[in-house]
Amino acid sequence: MHAKDILIDGFNRIQEEVHAAVEGLGPDELSARPSPDANSIAWLIWHLTRVQDDHVAGAFDLDQVWLTQDFRKTFGIDLPRHDTGYGHTSAKVAKVRVDSGDLLTGYYDAVHAQTLGALREMAAKDLERVVDEGWDPPVTLGVRLVSVLSDDLQHVGQAAYVRGLLASR
Repeated sequence: MHAKDILIDGFNRIQEEVHAAVEGLGPDELSARPSPDANSIAWLIWHLTRVQDDHVAGAFDLDQVWLTQDFRKTFGIDLPRHDTGYGHTSAKVAKVRVDSGDLLTGYYDAVHAQTLGALREMAAKDLERVVDEGWDPPVTLGVRLVSVLSDDLQHVGQAAYVRGLLASR
């Protein structure tokens, strides 16, 4: 098994968990927050998708799906165009509301398709390419992709936990 096959498998698992966290929930459940400063399922899924979209697009010199496929307009969230949710206050988390889970999974699926397309074209040597010199040490493509996987898995796990809290009420 090649490294890109492992990465593809990891991103496929995230997609499965995103769908499981959102499936069958309405707008109120997606926006529910276990406490006033906690994150909602909608925010968690939106954020993990925005991070994947931003980081993968940047690493592979692609356009962000958020901007090119009109998801920013469709979501209608009053946030800056390149906002990924990093460092959001409670008030900004509350701005991320959706009418249906289909919007969240539709955006994730579009980002997932772009991610898999980029991974399939990647050669093993590409993992060593520096994609961000703003860190010490500079970030390679391999490190960036593992970072996105880690972040996504943490947030989708949080979304699943919030879903469980809602179900237990």
